[in-house]
Amino acid sequence: LAFLAVVLVMLWRPVLNVERIRERENVVAVLVDDSGSMENAAPGQPSRREQVVSALSNGVLDRIGDSSELRLFSFSDRATPVDKAADIGGGAPQTRIGDALTSVLQMAASVPVAAVVVATDGAENGGTLDEVSLSRLTAAGIPIHTIGVGPEQLENDLEIEQLTVPSEATSGETLRALVVVRHQKQLAARVRIYDGNTLIAAQDVKLSPNGMLTTALVEFPAGDAGLRDLRVVVDGLQGEVNLANNERRRLIEVVNKRHSILYVEGEPRWEYKFMRRAADTDRSLRLVSVVRATPNRFYRQGVTSGDELEAGFPTTAEELFAFDAVVIGSLEAAALSAEQHQWLRDFVDRRGGSLMLLAGRDGLGDGGWARVPVGQLLPAVLPSGAATYGARVSRVRPTVWGLESPVGRFESDPERNEKAWAELPALSDYQTIGALKPGAVVLLEAVSGQQTDPLLVTQRYGRGSTWLMSTASTWHWQMRLPLEDQKHEQFWRQLLHAVASGSQPQISLRPEQGVLEDDSVMRLEAEVLNTEFKPVPGVRVEATATAEDGSTAPVVIEPSGRGDGRYSLRVDAGAPGLYRVQMTATDGTKPVGEAVTHVRREAGALEPFGSWQHRALLERIARDTGGRYWPLANIAGLPEAIRYSRAGMVERQSFDLWNIPLLFALLALLKGGEWMLRRHWRRL
Repeated sequence: LAFLAVVLVMLWRPVLNVERIRERENVVAVLVDDSGSMENAAPGQPSRREQVVSALSNGVLDRIGDSSELRLFSFSDRATPVDKAADIGGGAPQTRIGDALTSVLQMAASVPVAAVVVATDGAENGGTLDEVSLSRLTAAGIPIHTIGVGPEQLENDLEIEQLTVPSEATSGETLRALVVVRHQKQLAARVRIYDGNTLIAAQDVKLSPNGMLTTALVEFPAGDAGLRDLRVVVDGLQGEVNLANNERRRLIEVVNKRHSILYVEGEPRWEYKFMRRAADTDRSLRLVSVVRATPNRFYRQGVTSGDELEAGFPTTAEELFAFDAVVIGSLEAAALSAEQHQWLRDFVDRRGGSLMLLAGRDGLGDGGWARVPVGQLLPAVLPSGAATYGARVSRVRPTVWGLESPVGRFESDPERNEKAWAELPALSDYQTIGALKPGAVVLLEAVSGQQTDPLLVTQRYGRGSTWLMSTASTWHWQMRLPLEDQKHEQFWRQLLHAVASGSQPQISLRPEQGVLEDDSVMRLEAEVLNTEFKPVPGVRVEATATAEDGSTAPVVIEPSGRGDGRYSLRVDAGAPGLYRVQMTATDGTKPVGEAVTHVRREAGALEPFGSWQHRALLERIARDTGGRYWPLANIAGLPEAIRYSRAGMVERQSFDLWNIPLLFALLALLKGGEWMLRRHWRRL
């Protein structure tokens, strides 16, 4: 049967069709990465660039040139033609693989390009290989063969993978830097934070023994008002070669501003007294409080004059919008007019302030706050009807979100922080806040036996945020802890800062990036509003960008076109350094306001980072475009693979398969095998 099957295949006369590029009629482009990361080398070994040049010069380029026109390029931020591999330099300050490939593939419009070969470690740092760029490379229809260079993991190397710090802060505030450290087998590292050349914080970090990334939160003081030019450094290991990736820079604008908070209470109570006492010890907080003593009389504290808040709650939207946050305690919603309720809604939605409601017998749902306009802004659906406020003994436990928030931080060490929360005295009351909304974030929980309920909840709404506090007995912490214990004061100071810190200014100027790493175009967003936080029609906006040496950079200002008071600014920074950007807004001859910010431009800052071989990226480029990934040690077969490319000028050849000697030999083998089996079975 096998013999007959082979005969039938031969009678079918099969043919093999082969496509290959035409000899000497196509172009093959070879790109060699000459960026700074390609200069890395193991001790006593040639650099990655030298390894590539040696491997390509060992007959590979000659064999490609035998069948195609060879065009050789070096590239970093762009592709540059070179005559021979020995002319490829090194140490360029940036790697933009996508831009280099795009510029070379443009040759296909004028010459037949059969394939592109790119030799690199894949350490792309120009943002040119996003999904859109990869789609364009695939759509070109030209196979890209990638040659991977360098180790896929770096031993004995620490790197700051990510650094996040606040862009703005208030003087005297304690800030936290989120530092993500990439490592291998190291167990510990030390993170230092410098303001210029002055050390302001240092912390030992335990590195994860299982993962390659460890996240650390390092506390540091904001200091006095002014610009903080931060350098975050991870101490190098013994024998570590690449120390440039152990440091990153950020800018923080520290302002000498007091957060203004309006606190309205419907009745005198202990929570008011101790919250007020905690805020008075913080110079960066201005807590203006109003307590209703009788239906028509109010006890005011923290006011700047006898006329301020004489009627209790603000009587104009402009007066309300002067505050950064509003805290309302045990006050029924009916105590405010419909117009004042609308101002509260606009205060959160349009002005960008924060509103926090506290528990009480006339607070939250029991005070009718579910039936007024701000009820729609709250992070929970407040119940209405039956009383929801009452006595209940419970302990406070921070959630995962709460531990990451400044609200839930008593100690910088996580273990000591959790212990501090566990030692707090129990609360004596609780108020049900109802079902949480999808955008709600629970920071604190009230634990009573097996029952757990949200205690402190927040969510963003419009430009601002809303908060719910479902207890009014945190004052027990002050009364039942030792006199020297400051946890109650610390908690309320941190909570009030968190509530007020998100407040939006009337005139703002914010850069998209405070530190430009390998980019010369600064992009900023500006907003100009009046005292009611509405756009100013016909306002004139001007801006200047001044470098450290006193020179100015051109600034382009474009309005959003929607009449919302927003503008986009673009600054072309020619030289690296620190730039001061100042914006002024005028309404005719009347000044509206001004804003100042700073941006630092750095050149070659990203090249030392991520300098291992990114094999997954190189494999994807090759796979999506129809090419192949080649380890540097195995590129001998590359010239032959290029010959069978389907791009460029291709010729098709057909080969008959029915008359190849192998089939006739197979027929003879089958017949001989049948004869041997028959003889063995004695059936001849």
